[in-house]
Order: sequence, then structure tokens, then C-alpha cells
Amino acid sequence: MKKRVGILISGRGSNMMALVEAARADYPAEIAAVISNRPDAPGLAWARAQGLPARAIDHTAFTSREAFDEAVHAALTEFGVDLVALAGFMRIQSAGFVERWKGRQLNIHPALLPLFKGLHPHKQALEAGVKISGCTVHFVTTEADSGPIVAQAAVPVLDTDTPETLAARILPVEHKLYPHALALVASGQARIDGGRVVISARPGAGEALISPQPQGGG
Repeated sequence: MKKRVGILISGRGSNMMALVEAARADYPAEIAAVISNRPDAPGLAWARAQGLPARAIDHTAFTSREAFDEAVHAALTEFGVDLVALAGFMRIQSAGFVERWKGRQLNIHPALLPLFKGLHPHKQALEAGVKISGCTVHFVTTEADSGPIVAQAAVPVLDTDTPETLAARILPVEHKLYPHALALVASGQARIDGGRVVISARPGAGEALISPQPQGGG
């Protein structure tokens, strides 16, 4: 049976859209619900227009983070969710919520973790002078951006980049990586073993990304 996925968003939800589109094809997961902490989130309206179960749970209506998380947990349970995918969900979760969904909740971060955790990862990458950046899908733990890594994708960093241009280069790669990583988890090909993720039936290593590219292919 397909795994039922609940997607948590706070804004436009472009990664949510990528997951929804992927789930329309031959895919090991189905989107059971989209939940936003902001009733005015554009992604919530988009999900409703697609005929998906979509619900706003306004965090400002709750007196504590734990109370809000309890309401989100209740909604996920109501929708029969097996896996949670954070897609631009701008809320720090309580330790109790993270523990309840341990090993069943994914997030995507626009950097090659464990580098550049937290806010402004593109600015951090540029300040560090790295030549390659990218994005990471990982399991959620109580320490932000630190859970076991499921999959990563890399892009070159250019000398002329700004945080905005680097973000724009990484975002379409996120839209490819997140559905791939969710499929690995939903199908059981990715599992946590000893604090890291192991992948069964791993394909070949593929080509290296070199940045800057050698001249003349040498």
C-alpha cells in the first residue's frame, strides 16, 4: 500500500507542489493532506484547487508551541498520515512532536548539510567561498538541520552569485530531489541504521560535479 503523506507548509509551498505532482504518477506515496500554520498561505489555496484535503491551523491561536503541535498531530492522525514532509514550514517544532514522528518526518534544506545549517544558508555558502552548494533531504530530529541524510544534490557556485541567484539555481534542484528522497523512504529503500541512512539497491555513483569546470574537458 502507498504511504500516506502529510505536507506542512507556511507559504507558497513550491516543494509541496513538486511532491503533489510526483505523487500523481507511478509513486509509492499519496498526498493525504496539506496543513499550513498560516491561513493565508498561497500554497494552501493551491492545494485546495487541486482537490487535496487542506487545512489551516493558525499558530497564533495557541498559547504555546506544544498546544499548536498537538493540534497539528491530531490533524495528521485524523488524515491517517504515515509520513510527514516539511516544505517551507517556518515553525520550530517541540521536542515532543519531533519524537512522536521520529523516523517518519522529512525536511529539505537548501545547503549541503552538515554545512550551513539554520537561517540564510545561501549567504553562509557565499561567505565561506565554497564552489559547490546544493540541497539536502534529511530526517527531522530535535537539533535543527541535523537529522540523518537521505539524499543530496549539488550545483555550482559562481563568483557572480548573490544569495538570491544561488537560491534560484538550487530551488529547481530541490523540486527534483525531494520527490526522489520521499520515494526512497516511502518504498522502504531508505532506512535509518545506526544514526545514518542506508539505501538498498543503490544505483551507480554517476558523474562528478566539478566547479569551476576544467577547460577543454581536461
